[in-house]
Amino acid sequence: MDRIGQAFTKFDRVNFIPNEAKPMAQVDAPVPIGYGQTNSQPTTVEMMLEWLDVQPGDKVLDVGSGSGWTTALLSYLAGPKGEIYAVELVPELVEFGRENAERAGVKNAKFYQAGDQFGLPERAPFDRILVSASADKLPQVLIDQLKPGGKLVVPVHNDILEVIKDTNGKTHTKTHPGFVFVPLI
Repeated sequence: MDRIGQAFTKFDRVNFIPNEAKPMAQVDAPVPIGYGQTNSQPTTVEMMLEWLDVQPGDKVLDVGSGSGWTTALLSYLAGPKGEIYAVELVPELVEFGRENAERAGVKNAKFYQAGDQFGLPERAPFDRILVSASADKLPQVLIDQLKPGGKLVVPVHNDILEVIKDTNGKTHTKTHPGFVFVPLI
């Protein structure tokens, strides 16, 4: 089993969704977590994590952290020396995600209430940035928060973009079409 499979085994989605949604935990589909937000489809999360390619010790930004499930998965992939910064706009979900992660034993993640701009510029730069909601356009402000050599995985409309910032600060984008996400708010 690869590292992503191990992360999924360690942090079962059922522990990161509301009680009323638990019967849907094993279904490969998005699950509502309240406030118009969802916990993403597991196969989509798995693909995004493969594209993100988190390495042990990475400093990772999780934008739209929702229930804290992706935060927990990222914490496993980054390992004990990694740092995960989870950002969520909905205050109730910030608390829900934090509580779920703490209950699951996540030690290397911090949860933040999203501010007026995307990301967490005061904690930048990041090795990796994962966005779990669809933006209208590629957010330059997140590219600015990437380290040279870093990677951003972000849904834009019905595509997932894999953006690599090279050591000179130039970006290279690969498009993965055919996805649907809740909008980035």
